[in-house]
Amino acid sequence: MTNSQQTLIEALRATAQRLRSGATYSWGHHGQCNCGNLAQVVTSFTEAEIQRYAITVNGEWTEMALEYCPTSNAPVDLIVEKLVELGLTHNDIHHIEYLSDKRVLKHLPGGFRWLKRNKREDAILYFEAFAAMLEQKQERGVLVLAS
Repeated sequence: MTNSQQTLIEALRATAQRLRSGATYSWGHHGQCNCGNLAQVVTSFTEAEIQRYAITVNGEWTEMALEYCPTSNAPVDLIVEKLVELGLTHNDIHHIEYLSDKRVLKHLPGGFRWLKRNKREDAILYFEAFAAMLEQKQERGVLVLAS
């Protein structure tokens, strides 16, 4: 497993733990939603800074990831860049925001089921299942995180 994949696993677990420990969670807030909480783990930005930078562009995390420009040095692109450096694609970012990747959902305790994107407990389950899926790939020697 590459260092970025191990770092991603650790970031996913840390995000789940932050949420479990009571970190502010609000799906409609760029800095407090699923991706916002993950971004707080992998950057030095606060939820307020993430919100301030995110509202300078149109759309949600999906659109921010699609419009990401690695050479812009815009604060919002610096946040997305940290996520991309971990190996996440714009599809992964979309799925994190909507808790919707079927590959991840198959790793939920008790098996596949749909989760609610705006429910803290479901976000925690998703982050943990994503980490478990990557660890399982690691055990099998799969080194690529591709959507």
